[in-house]
Amino acid sequence: MTTKRIVIGVCGGIACYKVCDVVSLLYQKGFDVTVIMTAAAQKFVKPFTFQTLSHRKVYTDMFDEASYDPTHIYLADNADLFLVAPATADIIAKLAVGIADDLLTTCALALKAPLMLAPSMNDNMWNHPTVKANLATLGARGALVIAPDAGYLACDRVGTGRLPAPDAIVAAVEKMLGPGPGRALAQGK
Repeated sequence: MTTKRIVIGVCGGIACYKVCDVVSLLYQKGFDVTVIMTAAAQKFVKPFTFQTLSHRKVYTDMFDEASYDPTHIYLADNADLFLVAPATADIIAKLAVGIADDLLTTCALALKAPLMLAPSMNDNMWNHPTVKANLATLGARGALVIAPDAGYLACDRVGTGRLPAPDAIVAAVEKMLGPGPGRALAQGK
């Protein structure tokens, strides 16, 4: 079984801390996970956290001087799946209209692999006609959207807009790519 490569684009929503569990679970299941973080995401979680959980470099800047390859093309060409979590209203809009103003969005535009979105936002934003139209546009292009959960939101309200549970996101990934090969962990360390 070949190891599937997943690029996870982490956006700046409060729920990005839950993506740490997604990265850890996918790594444990044997997937090769690479994380791209927006500048806003780095306000909530530091890149080192994702680096530790994925055991890979975390990308935060499109102009990485340590690489001769155009990073966005390299990441896009080598992905079996591009997962955006949390997919904020901002990133959904950018992807729908083709704005490429950071590493995550330029990588998404260069992508040939499937795109999966795990939205997370305030319930009013989730229900806004613009967000629905942008998601419909992305869906028509083949993007898979994992519907957000209902429950207590960070804005001190109850409604639909919570990031789907990490297990649900991982299950959606495995449904698309098949199960991970597992990771042989050293015992007694």
